[in-house]
Amino acid sequence: MNDRIEISSIIMKRTLGLALVLGAASFAFAQQKVNVSGKIVDQQNQAVPYASVTFGNKANKQLSDATLTDEKGNYEIGLVPGNYDVTIEAIGYKKMTSNKQISTAGNLGSFKVEAESSGPLTKTQDIQGVTIVATTKPMKVEIDKKTYDVKSDLTAIGGNLQDVLQNVPSVSVDPDGTVSMRGSSNVKFLVNGKPSALLGLDDGANALQSIPADQIDRIEVITNPSAKFEASGTAGILNIILKKTTKMGFNGSVVGTLGYLPRTSLNTNLSWKKGNLTWFLNGGGGYTESKGKNWTDTKFTNPDSDWNIAKYQISESKNISRNYNATAGLVYDINDKTSMNVSGTIRTSEGENHQPLNYTYFPATGATYYGLRSSDGNSSNTGIQGDFGFDRKLDDNGQNISLSLSLQRNQSRGNSLISQSTKDIFELSNITDQNTLNKSIVGKIDYELPIGENSMFNAGYKIDNNNNDYQYAVQQKNAGDLDYHYLPRYTNTTNYSEVVNAVYAQFKSKIGNFGYQLGLRDEYSNINIDYKNQTGLDDKVTKKNYNGIFPSVFLSYNFSKDNQLLLNYSRRINRPRSWFLVPFMSYSDNQNIFSGNSDLNPSYVDSFELGYNFSKKKFSFNPVIYFRNETDDVKMTLSYVNDPYLNKYVFLTQPQNLGIDQRIGFDLNYTYDPFSWWRIMGEFDIYRYKTTGDYSYDSPDPQNPANMMTSHVSYDGSGTSTRIRMSNTFKINKTFSVQLMGNYRGAQVEGANNSKEMYFVNLGATKTIWKGDGTIAFNIQDIFDTRSRNVIQTGNGFTRESFMQWSPRQFSLSLTYRFKQGEKVDQPKRKKDINANDQGGEDQGPPM
Repeated sequence: MNDRIEISSIIMKRTLGLALVLGAASFAFAQQKVNVSGKIVDQQNQAVPYASVTFGNKANKQLSDATLTDEKGNYEIGLVPGNYDVTIEAIGYKKMTSNKQISTAGNLGSFKVEAESSGPLTKTQDIQGVTIVATTKPMKVEIDKKTYDVKSDLTAIGGNLQDVLQNVPSVSVDPDGTVSMRGSSNVKFLVNGKPSALLGLDDGANALQSIPADQIDRIEVITNPSAKFEASGTAGILNIILKKTTKMGFNGSVVGTLGYLPRTSLNTNLSWKKGNLTWFLNGGGGYTESKGKNWTDTKFTNPDSDWNIAKYQISESKNISRNYNATAGLVYDINDKTSMNVSGTIRTSEGENHQPLNYTYFPATGATYYGLRSSDGNSSNTGIQGDFGFDRKLDDNGQNISLSLSLQRNQSRGNSLISQSTKDIFELSNITDQNTLNKSIVGKIDYELPIGENSMFNAGYKIDNNNNDYQYAVQQKNAGDLDYHYLPRYTNTTNYSEVVNAVYAQFKSKIGNFGYQLGLRDEYSNINIDYKNQTGLDDKVTKKNYNGIFPSVFLSYNFSKDNQLLLNYSRRINRPRSWFLVPFMSYSDNQNIFSGNSDLNPSYVDSFELGYNFSKKKFSFNPVIYFRNETDDVKMTLSYVNDPYLNKYVFLTQPQNLGIDQRIGFDLNYTYDPFSWWRIMGEFDIYRYKTTGDYSYDSPDPQNPANMMTSHVSYDGSGTSTRIRMSNTFKINKTFSVQLMGNYRGAQVEGANNSKEMYFVNLGATKTIWKGDGTIAFNIQDIFDTRSRNVIQTGNGFTRESFMQWSPRQFSLSLTYRFKQGEKVDQPKRKKDINANDQGGEDQGPPM
């Protein structure tokens, strides 16, 4: 609302000629007028709100008139028939003039205006003699978020969400698919503003790879969310906005990709819009093969002759993945004030993996010996989601209410056959089975109320109901056994239910150049965990209830249109993931066990940001100073403990509430166009961190393994870490562009955990063909094969170094074809004009 008033005021100042028009109103009224209407759009056919549209009568200036477009870019005006010069002016766009002969009432179609920033790095097409130039900034900074335009990333074309996130400001992606923001992995994902079955259930890289990059329009990076957003995700929120159509007629695109390691995919985006009805269909599938490499090198401090002084394990796995997804829906505008939408999504994936795990043991006495634990497994995942939305304008002043309901179901299955041998002698075999079923209901109601000319009040309610059923079974057959038997401790069932009720209120206003937004959110969480295993001794029922108050404050001061100072604060919560709370969830490697912790409590973070946004035609930068203080911080602890059920010592990884995590940093995002053929986009993030925490557990005495002792491991740590990202995009000619992107993440030490630095370089190139209807894209992921994770962990009596490479260097080639037939629906064939409604397909390719 504030922007609307401000823009309207500016436009009125820029069109002083309206005074003359109003002075001649009595004369014009006496003439017989006809009502004409139309729409003002930009080069991507997006509506331009509050644009000034002036009709200058060439025969009689007193018959001239003017109007403003509404928030959807539409206008309507009464004019005396005649010949008119039409002048369109809008903030951020070049002045545009055309000529129209007005004879009868009707729709004049759409007028296109060109952004003032057009010029460097634009995509130019020649359509029947008319040159249309369009460009978009790769990143847009707003008061409470940054928006990243996916079309600007050439290295992700033909890829998936994981590829896209590698070039998103403030975001880092580990080789295993773990996403972090400014060094913290507690990131909340949304799709089109809400949780989605598209991203699966704690599915890591497999979930990220299930969403094709070609279906993503933009990504909203919300590092410090306001009270309107749910409070979970202490690192921030990533909102994935999928493509949808705003254009008339039938439009669409098809993208096919081939790559190595074997990587194929075929995806399509289809839409049809006529009158008040729009339907859309996005879907596709892909096949991917990958190779992973993992090794750990463990050194023990122990002089006992029966104790190994070192152990080395290495695995080179092979994985096959098949992903399929489809989303269909429709939007219906019941009338000018009421609309509804309904959509459905299905996502399936199937996987096969072969993982030989080779062990080398170095005993204190005697010869080195070897072991092998080989696993062959299959997995599947199916997610189904249905969404319903209803929007109602309560009056003409902007008062609005919206309702939404989302029903989601996600099922994940997996099984493995594992064989283990030592010194080439068969020792045992395991069969593991897991089945996870998630059902969730998300309901929201949001209300908007404009107050006066410069203020807006928002309020809402949300319920998020999740129910997860986990089933995990491990069978074992030892040498000499005739059949398998269940391992009681590792065969278990868990029911996890969580209900979060939330209400919020938010008020924003503007006084001159000063803007502010104040919000308050209340969330009440109710969690129940019912865990059982076959021992009957570890059964546990856990109930957790907690209420949190989460304020947010956003302040801004506009020195000018492209010169803004921002200050904000918010309080957030990190609710433990459901599988962090389930006592046992992993047994693929019987020497390295992951266990959840049902006693885990939520973490809370207070986050402050001071930012500045400066943007000009060729240069923009957004520096931010931030500070985060997280209490009851959750860390992954590593301990070497005796498992009486396996009758051996194992490495146990478990999440624990340890202490605090403080970070103060400087994050700079920038773009620079030194020449019309060269664009530089980058980020530099440097932060100082401090962590505290102490973890104790019982372990064997290094001097006498037969005796137990209490081990204390400190997770105190401090230091400085950096994140650097830069992309260079070169426009070779009007149809050919190349992009080189580099990414560096510095080392970080947190007491017992020492994460080494990581870096990689990607290359992408695109060629526009078929007069703009097609694009060929080529990219290389990780040119120098350096993308990996290397961590050193220290415990009582041992040091372990781990290395992980999720996938080696990959190549891919993709072909996109766009068909745009909107102008042919119920319309006679005519020569296309630059002032006509182009209504082309939404996917216009990269903005080059």
